[in-house]
Amino acid sequence: MSEEQKINKSPFKKEGMFSEAHPLVFEMARNLRKNMTHAEMILWGYLKNNFEGYRFRRQHPVNMYIADFYCHKLKLIIEVDGSIHYRDDVKENDIKKENDLKDMGYTIIRFSNDEVGKSANRVLEQLRIIVAQLKKQD
Repeated sequence: MSEEQKINKSPFKKEGMFSEAHPLVFEMARNLRKNMTHAEMILWGYLKNNFEGYRFRRQHPVNMYIADFYCHKLKLIIEVDGSIHYRDDVKENDIKKENDLKDMGYTIIRFSNDEVGKSANRVLEQLRIIVAQLKKQD
Protein backbone atom coordinates (compact mmCIF):
# COMPACT_ATOMS: atom_id res chain seq x y z
CA MET A 1 0.00 0.00 0.00
CA SER A 2 1.39 3.37 -0.99
CA GLU A 3 1.90 6.19 1.51
CA GLU A 4 -0.95 8.14 -0.13
CA GLN A 5 -3.33 5.19 0.23
CA LYS A 6 -2.38 4.87 3.92
CA ILE A 7 -3.09 8.56 4.48
CA ASN A 8 -6.43 8.32 2.64
CA LYS A 9 -7.47 5.38 4.87
CA SER A 10 -6.60 7.24 8.05
CA PRO A 11 -8.99 6.59 10.97
CA PHE A 12 -8.72 10.31 11.75
CA LYS A 13 -10.40 11.39 8.51
CA LYS A 14 -14.10 12.21 8.47
CA GLU A 15 -15.06 8.70 7.32
CA GLY A 16 -12.57 7.05 9.66
CA MET A 17 -13.07 5.37 12.99
CA PHE A 18 -12.43 8.55 14.98
CA SER A 19 -14.26 10.92 12.61
CA GLU A 20 -11.88 13.88 13.00
CA ALA A 21 -11.66 13.64 16.82
CA HIS A 22 -9.49 16.27 18.51
CA PRO A 23 -6.48 15.12 20.62
CA LEU A 24 -8.16 16.48 23.78
CA VAL A 25 -11.09 14.14 23.19
CA PHE A 26 -8.63 11.22 23.20
CA GLU A 27 -7.29 12.38 26.55
CA MET A 28 -10.78 12.63 28.01
CA ALA A 29 -11.67 9.19 26.64
CA ARG A 30 -8.55 7.70 28.22
CA ASN A 31 -9.61 9.12 31.60
CA LEU A 32 -13.15 7.80 31.19
CA ARG A 33 -11.82 4.31 30.42
CA LYS A 34 -9.95 4.41 33.73
CA ASN A 35 -13.10 5.47 35.62
CA MET A 36 -15.96 3.43 34.15
CA THR A 37 -19.24 3.23 36.04
CA HIS A 38 -20.40 -0.10 37.45
CA ALA A 39 -23.04 -0.39 34.70
CA GLU A 40 -20.43 0.33 32.00
CA MET A 41 -18.19 -2.37 33.46
CA ILE A 42 -21.07 -4.86 33.37
CA LEU A 43 -21.90 -4.12 29.74
CA TRP A 44 -18.23 -4.06 28.74
CA GLY A 45 -17.91 -7.58 30.14
CA TYR A 46 -20.31 -8.74 27.42
CA LEU A 47 -19.15 -6.50 24.57
CA LYS A 48 -15.37 -6.84 24.81
CA ASN A 49 -15.14 -10.34 23.33
CA ASN A 50 -16.65 -9.68 19.89
CA PHE A 51 -20.34 -9.45 20.79
CA GLU A 52 -22.34 -11.13 18.01
CA GLY A 53 -19.14 -11.30 15.95
CA TYR A 54 -18.44 -7.54 16.08
CA ARG A 55 -15.65 -5.64 17.79
CA PHE A 56 -16.71 -2.96 20.23
CA ARG A 57 -14.56 -0.26 21.78
CA ARG A 58 -15.20 1.52 25.05
CA GLN A 59 -15.08 5.26 25.65
CA HIS A 60 -14.28 5.82 22.00
CA PRO A 61 -13.71 9.29 20.46
CA VAL A 62 -16.05 10.13 17.59
CA ASN A 63 -15.58 13.65 16.28
CA MET A 64 -15.99 15.95 19.31
CA TYR A 65 -17.85 13.34 21.36
CA ILE A 66 -17.01 10.23 23.32
CA ALA A 67 -19.19 7.17 22.82
CA ASP A 68 -19.52 4.88 25.83
CA PHE A 69 -19.32 1.91 23.45
CA TYR A 70 -18.75 1.92 19.71
CA CYS A 71 -18.74 -0.60 16.86
CA HIS A 72 -17.10 0.91 13.77
CA LYS A 73 -18.27 -1.74 11.32
CA LEU A 74 -21.92 -1.18 12.27
CA LYS A 75 -21.56 2.55 13.06
CA LEU A 76 -23.36 1.72 16.31
CA ILE A 77 -22.98 3.80 19.47
CA ILE A 78 -24.24 2.55 22.83
CA GLU A 79 -24.70 5.05 25.63
CA VAL A 80 -25.17 4.04 29.28
CA ASP A 81 -26.67 6.90 31.24
CA GLY A 82 -26.52 7.54 34.97
CA SER A 83 -28.83 9.77 36.98
CA ILE A 84 -26.97 12.93 35.92
CA HIS A 85 -28.54 12.48 32.48
CA TYR A 86 -31.94 13.38 34.00
CA ARG A 87 -30.78 16.98 34.55
CA ASP A 88 -32.20 19.42 31.99
CA ASP A 89 -28.81 20.81 30.93
CA VAL A 90 -27.37 17.33 30.45
CA LYS A 91 -30.49 16.23 28.56
CA GLU A 92 -29.99 19.15 26.17
CA ASN A 93 -26.36 18.14 25.59
CA ASP A 94 -27.41 14.51 25.05
CA ILE A 95 -30.00 15.54 22.46
CA LYS A 96 -27.45 17.67 20.58
CA LYS A 97 -24.85 14.88 20.73
CA GLU A 98 -27.34 12.30 19.50
CA ASN A 99 -28.60 14.51 16.65
CA ASP A 100 -25.05 15.37 15.55
CA LEU A 101 -24.01 11.72 15.57
CA LYS A 102 -27.15 10.64 13.70
CA ASP A 103 -26.40 13.32 11.09
CA MET A 104 -22.97 11.69 10.68
CA GLY A 105 -24.66 8.34 9.99
CA TYR A 106 -24.38 6.67 13.38
CA THR A 107 -27.07 4.63 15.12
CA ILE A 108 -27.38 5.44 18.81
CA ILE A 109 -29.05 3.38 21.51
CA ARG A 110 -29.34 4.43 25.14
CA PHE A 111 -29.75 2.41 28.30
CA SER A 112 -29.89 3.60 31.88
CA ASN A 113 -27.47 2.36 34.53
CA ASP A 114 -30.47 0.68 36.18
CA GLU A 115 -31.42 -1.19 32.99
CA VAL A 116 -27.89 -2.55 32.62
CA GLY A 117 -27.49 -3.33 36.32
CA LYS A 118 -30.88 -4.94 36.91
CA SER A 119 -31.82 -6.33 33.48
CA ALA A 120 -28.59 -7.05 31.63
CA ASN A 121 -30.16 -9.97 29.75
CA ARG A 122 -32.93 -7.71 28.41
CA VAL A 123 -30.34 -5.10 27.36
CA LEU A 124 -28.29 -7.76 25.58
CA GLU A 125 -31.37 -9.07 23.77
CA GLN A 126 -32.19 -5.54 22.55
CA LEU A 127 -28.59 -5.16 21.37
CA ARG A 128 -28.75 -8.49 19.52
CA ILE A 129 -31.86 -7.30 17.68
CA ILE A 130 -30.25 -3.97 16.73
CA VAL A 131 -27.00 -5.65 15.63
CA ALA A 132 -29.00 -8.08 13.46
CA GLN A 133 -30.93 -5.18 11.86
CA LEU A 134 -27.74 -3.22 11.18
CA LYS A 135 -26.02 -6.34 9.84
CA LYS A 136 -28.80 -6.71 7.25
CA GLN A 137 -28.20 -3.12 6.12
CA ASP A 138 -24.44 -3.71 5.83
